[in-house]
Amino acid sequence: MGRRLAACLNLDDFEAQARRRLPRPIFGYIHAAAEDRHAHDGNRAAFRKHRLVTRVLVDATARSPAVALFGVRYAQPFGLAPVGLSALYTYRGDCVLAEVAARRGIPMVMSASSLIPMETVARVNPAAWFQAYVPGDRARMDALLARILKAGFRTLVVTVDTPAYPNKEAYARSGFTSPLAPSLALAWQGLAHPAWTVGTFLRTLLRHGMPHFENNYATRGVAIIARNVERSFADRGNYGWDHLARIRAAWPHTLVVKGVLDPRDAVLARDAGADGIIVSNHGGRQLDDAAAPLDMLPEILRACPGLPVMLDGGVRRGTDVLKAYALGAAFVFVGRPFAYAAATGGRAGVERAVDLLAAEVDRDMVMMGVGRVADIGPDCLRPAS
Repeated sequence: MGRRLAACLNLDDFEAQARRRLPRPIFGYIHAAAEDRHAHDGNRAAFRKHRLVTRVLVDATARSPAVALFGVRYAQPFGLAPVGLSALYTYRGDCVLAEVAARRGIPMVMSASSLIPMETVARVNPAAWFQAYVPGDRARMDALLARILKAGFRTLVVTVDTPAYPNKEAYARSGFTSPLAPSLALAWQGLAHPAWTVGTFLRTLLRHGMPHFENNYATRGVAIIARNVERSFADRGNYGWDHLARIRAAWPHTLVVKGVLDPRDAVLARDAGADGIIVSNHGGRQLDDAAAPLDMLPEILRACPGLPVMLDGGVRRGTDVLKAYALGAAFVFVGRPFAYAAATGGRAGVERAVDLLAAEVDRDMVMMGVGRVADIGPDCLRPAS
């Protein structure tokens, strides 16, 4: 493992390592993006539209990457975005991500599409955030919110950009199915990737039984091999702004709305009582050709001055983090790279990924001549030619 992690010199390197380590369908789940991957690729391309302006001969000895958000001071200006099925690509994946985030002093958003009970993860990291796909049925909604609150979470992230299933073309090409269907092809993939089969799948099966979707409702969900997996997730089509207002009334702590791209929706979220917004297109997994979050960030900030507006999608470098802050982001989240890092090396992999990105942010701040992330503004950017 040491050699494998040492070969990872930036966040992109973990993808290649994870591709080799994981069975093709499991890697395909993380890697998947909608249709022709235009939204996914557009997220990266948006950062290339901007160049950084440096200041020189600035004393950098007192610099700090720390950022305050919702009254909490985080050690780095980035956090771990929610990515589902973490325990399927590394043993006890949600706990691994939560523990590393706690050690490094950064936020981790636990995905509702997870295979470990939220209560277990909250014990590992009491400061973790919880991302919910809140059901449209109001009785189930109220029960889920009560469970999240009882588990100890104090920041609730409501994802609103999944009213329908995306095109499953990418899943079909990789062999990933929901439910996870036993087959000769899947068995062969398991034999061809013994480290994952023994270290993750069989270890989980022997110690914890068949994985279930644990956190979409107030009660335990179905097993990952259950035939009614999709049906159990398909009740979000009637979700409206009145549901968000009901959540606000029931949730006594920090409420964040994730998946906003249109300034008009940002205003509606703010007016419904959201404490913050995450501008996101779900990593390009939902609607292909969706606008890049970085491109929409300035418009949303103009529509909602004073509201913490965060961002995820396409962040791979320290310079990406700083560009987002220069455009006004209150915080930045990173998803797939930390999933690949977890698949590559478990806890050590995630720690290395966090440290690599943190080192880039620190180095870039020195080169830009800024002492605090809060000092980075639009004057630090110029359009790329």
